[in-house]
Amino acid sequence: MIRAGRRHLVRTLADLAAQQGVRTHSYLNAKHHLVDGFPAPIGSAGARVRLYDAEQVDAFLTGQPIPPLPAHDDDQDLLDRRESADALGLSPRSWDKYKTTDPLLTEHQVTVGGVEHWPRATVNQYQARRTTKVQGPSGRPTRSGDQVPRDQLLPLTAPLLDADPTITAARVTEELGVHRDTAQDALLRLRADRIAHLMLTDPSLTPDQSAAALGYPAGQVRRATVRAQAVVRAHRAAPYLADVAQAVHQAGWTATAAAPDVQYPADDLVVASLVLDGTNPPAPALVWDERHGWRTATSRRHPLTKGAVPPPPGDGIRYLAQGTTPPPDALTAALRA
Repeated sequence: MIRAGRRHLVRTLADLAAQQGVRTHSYLNAKHHLVDGFPAPIGSAGARVRLYDAEQVDAFLTGQPIPPLPAHDDDQDLLDRRESADALGLSPRSWDKYKTTDPLLTEHQVTVGGVEHWPRATVNQYQARRTTKVQGPSGRPTRSGDQVPRDQLLPLTAPLLDADPTITAARVTEELGVHRDTAQDALLRLRADRIAHLMLTDPSLTPDQSAAALGYPAGQVRRATVRAQAVVRAHRAAPYLADVAQAVHQAGWTATAAAPDVQYPADDLVVASLVLDGTNPPAPALVWDERHGWRTATSRRHPLTKGAVPPPPGDGIRYLAQGTTPPPDALTAALRA
């Protein structure tokens, strides 16, 4: 747990690596945090994300005696998932359900070092008024059916993944009442985005190293690591796509200069669509494929074809300019031709 008043002293493994002036993966490979005498993590036993107390770490690194943490309980102590469940005599799985359905727990949740925590006072208050029947925010019993709107799927799945990086699609299905394929897709997208974020933060990390640092089991993230690499490429292509969107808007072919929507068909490919909803557009929409560049599309509603195979030229489909990233003015010139 994080003892009262010590939240500002919490350090992650990435923080410890930065303190030593090395990259995260180098720190993990060297196992600096596993040497004899190194301070123990302050989280619960078995926690996937290791957190440390900076005062203790600094003392160890300077050869000083490691100061003990406060031993007495305080209402402002921060308890992680397992500690909160233990305090109530519950399983961690039960806690995962309650924390997403009870406003008291959702409102007082704090994230420290990427790990969810709750003040001891909140946990005690919840225990005092807990009933045997747990209902969702709407008053319906949980898992009463597949009632999760599409735009809420990721926000509802994310806390489950935060609490248990090894969570399976079957577990998400059990907790949220969605189809297994829907749960699998949500976990894929969340894991891929988080792996990609770590790779962008530290470019020396491989997808597999990033997944391991996040606590994702290798057997669960093969597709996620592939998609993460596509997400990284999409991030790097974003400035170019924004420039094209601006040029097309200046030509009067779009109502706004918003950047095109990016999608990942087959996980390992980046494509983007730009609907031309302005004045006298030369086509209903444009599609960018990282392998083949820009082409016109025949539908505003469904500009992307199914799968990763690009359509052949003809019947309203034109491949524009040269290369995969032609200058925006070259693209607009090709559209006018």
